[in-house]
This record gives sequence, C-alpha cells and structure tokens, in this order.
Amino acid sequence: MTKPFDITVFGATGFTGRLVAGYLHTTYGVGGDVAWAMAGRNLGKLEQVRGELGLGTELPVLVVNASDAAAMKTLVAQTRVVITTVGPYQLHGNELVKACAEAGTDYVDLCGEPGWMARMIPQLQAPAAASGARIVFSCGFDSIPFDLGVAYLQHEAQQRFGAPLKRVHGRVKVMKGGFSGGTAASLLATLEAMGRDPTLAATLANPFALTPGFKGPAQADDSVAEWDEWAGAWSGPFVMAPINTKNVHRTNALRGHPWGQDFVYSERMLTGKGPKGEARAKALARNTRVQNLLLGFGPTRALIRRFALPKPGEGPNAHERENGRYEVLFIGETADGQRLAASVKGDRDPGYGSTCKLITEAALCLSRDIDPSDTPGGVWTPGAAMGLTLASRLQARAGLSFAIEQD
Repeated sequence: MTKPFDITVFGATGFTGRLVAGYLHTTYGVGGDVAWAMAGRNLGKLEQVRGELGLGTELPVLVVNASDAAAMKTLVAQTRVVITTVGPYQLHGNELVKACAEAGTDYVDLCGEPGWMARMIPQLQAPAAASGARIVFSCGFDSIPFDLGVAYLQHEAQQRFGAPLKRVHGRVKVMKGGFSGGTAASLLATLEAMGRDPTLAATLANPFALTPGFKGPAQADDSVAEWDEWAGAWSGPFVMAPINTKNVHRTNALRGHPWGQDFVYSERMLTGKGPKGEARAKALARNTRVQNLLLGFGPTRALIRRFALPKPGEGPNAHERENGRYEVLFIGETADGQRLAASVKGDRDPGYGSTCKLITEAALCLSRDIDPSDTPGGVWTPGAAMGLTLASRLQARAGLSFAIEQD
C-alpha cells in the first residue's frame, strides 16, 4: 500500500522538532522528492510553526496526542517513517513506538534513556520482526557519532589488518555547544524512575544492558580521572558514555559479534596534557560524582526542572548552533598490538544544530538506502541498521566527516 508521506515529524512544535522541520524544508523543500508532514498535539502551534518557517499551507499538519493509542495507529499508517523528538520517551514514547512496530512503519528517535530502551527491546522485537518495522533508537548526537565512529574504525582495521580491534577508546576532543534540554529532561526522568524501581540502577550500570542474553567482559572504569597513554592526554568522565557504550555493544551483538565477544569499549573526555590537564580531569570526575549525588535528591531535581532546563520552545540561537562543533577521536588495538585511529567531526553544536541533521538523514537513509533484506524488521542501533551507508550519507549531506588519523 502506498503511503502519502515519506516522513512525519512528530513533535514539530518543540524546539528540536522545529529544527528538524526547518532542515527538511531548507534541504528537501515542500512538494518535492520527499513528501513529509508535521505532527503534534496542538493545531494552532503546528500552524504557527508552519507559518514561521515559511512552509505554506500546502505542508500537511496532523493533530495527535502522544497518549492516544488509536490516534497513533492512524498516524503511523500514513507514513513510511516517523521521526519523533517528543521526550522523555519513557513518559511520552510508548504508544507511538508500539504503533510503529505493529504497523510496519519505520521509526527513529533521539532516545538516550537506556532503562526505557532495555524495557522496550523485548516488547518490540517480535511485533517489529513480524510487521517489517525497523525501530532505531538513539539517532542524534547520542549515539550516531560514537556508534558509527566505532563501526568505521573497525571496518578500516579489517581492511588494513584483516582482524578486528579488540579494544577501542572513544575520546571526545572538542565539544563546542551544549546538550539539548531533552537530554537533561530524560536524565531527570530516569533518576525519578530509579526511585520507583531500584533495579533500574543495575541496568544503567551494565554496559551490556541492551544486549539481552549476552554479557561480555569487564569494561574499563570510565568514572575516574586517568592518563590516556594512547591519546597522550589526561581524560575524565563523559556524561553520555553510559548510553553510547551500551549502543556500541548492541551494534556488535546485532552484527553477530564481528569485533569479538571479548570486545572492550571505553568512552571519555580528553582534558589536556600536563598539570592543567590532570587538574581538569580530576575536577571533571569530582564534579560528576557530586552531580550524581545531588541529582539523587527530589528537591534538587525540582529546582533544576524549574530553573535550569530550557522552557518549551527555547534553546540556543542560530548563531550559537551554527558556530558549535565537535570532534571525537577513536583509537583501537588488535589482539597482536596493531593500532589504528580515526576521527569523527561535526560542524554544528551537538545537541541541536547537528542532531536535527543526524536524525533527518537517518530517517531518509533507513527508508531509502537500506534494503529490508539486509536490515529486516526489528529493534536496531544506527550502526547495526545502517552502518557505513549512513556514515557516507552524513558525510555528504550533514556536515560530518569520518577520517583515519595518520601518524
């Protein structure tokens, strides 16, 4: 059955959803090769966004509430792939992803909530496999640059050495720009869920929480400050490592463990060399411990939610988004000691300017470039579902670069 829309952007009146709609408009237009629509719960706000972006009344808008299961079924029946920016997904994502899995509609989101993902994977796998829906979580800054960075480096190692890298370090060198308000809201929702379900803490601490039935070797302790010999710099904890690490290990598992069942992945932030680098690394580790402690208290979370999180429709301005950037270094070593390094660079701030491009191009890659015989229905990571095909698309269209670092 032919569907009227290639893409539907659910949550188009939110800050990130609006950026996704703007990117679709400026890159692919309206009424052109990509047939798309905006969806949300408020018709007036949808029409306002449509007008402010200069889209014209010819762009369809669909009114639907995230908690309305029947309306979600109607929505997903009209589109090949849904982009959803409506988080926290553990609060607002259940009905939409279930509807996609049952209807055979592809789905991409910005989820960085491993507790919710771990719960949804076994619920969604069977219906998605039966319907042909490809469900792909974490298609923003978490976790595409990291997931694809490891996949790219491993591919290059196989080409050069004929063997996988048994250990890979992901090291954030540059990050100009911030995380989205949705990332912070998801963190707070996860912490509150831990208060209701104490077992969730074990899930969050487990690097293999998203690989049901498989537990790999002990991984590095990335919560401390330490000297990174491979990178030649001090390093400290990186706030997104807990979700990115789980997705990297899931990619390896979904591909049948081509990097080995003993694969080890470490993800940290580089802080520099010498005494100043050491001091920054130790401060980062100390601040991370303090923040985690404070966030465990309900009153602290309430204050953050009230005063620190961006309000609906708020975020960095265009100048800040366009002048942000990031760079991640990946260094790996084979079982016999051969090393290889690669970099992944993005040309906008990670939380908004780059993320809106990443998720849009991931949706188009999934629906247009990836054959269902190669990636059948099921719950996927970007690296396992689209791999280097997506990396090539992002390099051509979305301001990312993947390159081997020469000695």
